[in-house]
Amino acid sequence: MLRLTDFIVDCPDTMKLAAFYSAVTGRPVKEGSHEDWAGIQFGEVELAFIRVEDYRAPRWPDSEHPKQFHLDFEVDDVEAEQRRLLALGATLQQDSIGPEGYGWRVYTDPVGHPFCLCRNKGVIWTGQGLISPKRGS
Repeated sequence: MLRLTDFIVDCPDTMKLAAFYSAVTGRPVKEGSHEDWAGIQFGEVELAFIRVEDYRAPRWPDSEHPKQFHLDFEVDDVEAEQRRLLALGATLQQDSIGPEGYGWRVYTDPVGHPFCLCRNKGVIWTGQGLISPKRGS
């Protein structure tokens, strides 16, 4: 079954926004955070910030400048979940599953909101990419 793992917010400066939310919530910025990805852990769910080039700030509720976010769901079997989600009306947009079976697939829901199925348990994220548990380094 699906497990919500991340709530991801697009932004121009991950560490600055992470520091703001760290101060707001009293929770520390996750160790290993960097200029492209920063996070704050809330139990099993991480509030994460991803750097986006040419970031345009949302102006809620102005639809010309919509809010930016996507959800990540950790799964044990991407293929089985994909079949189920496609049957429910999701659309596959991008496949970023590596040869060792780790990574993510981007989908859109029936009204166009993006979300990802991920197989990242045990993966270590670095500035140069990810290191899968199978490789070790």
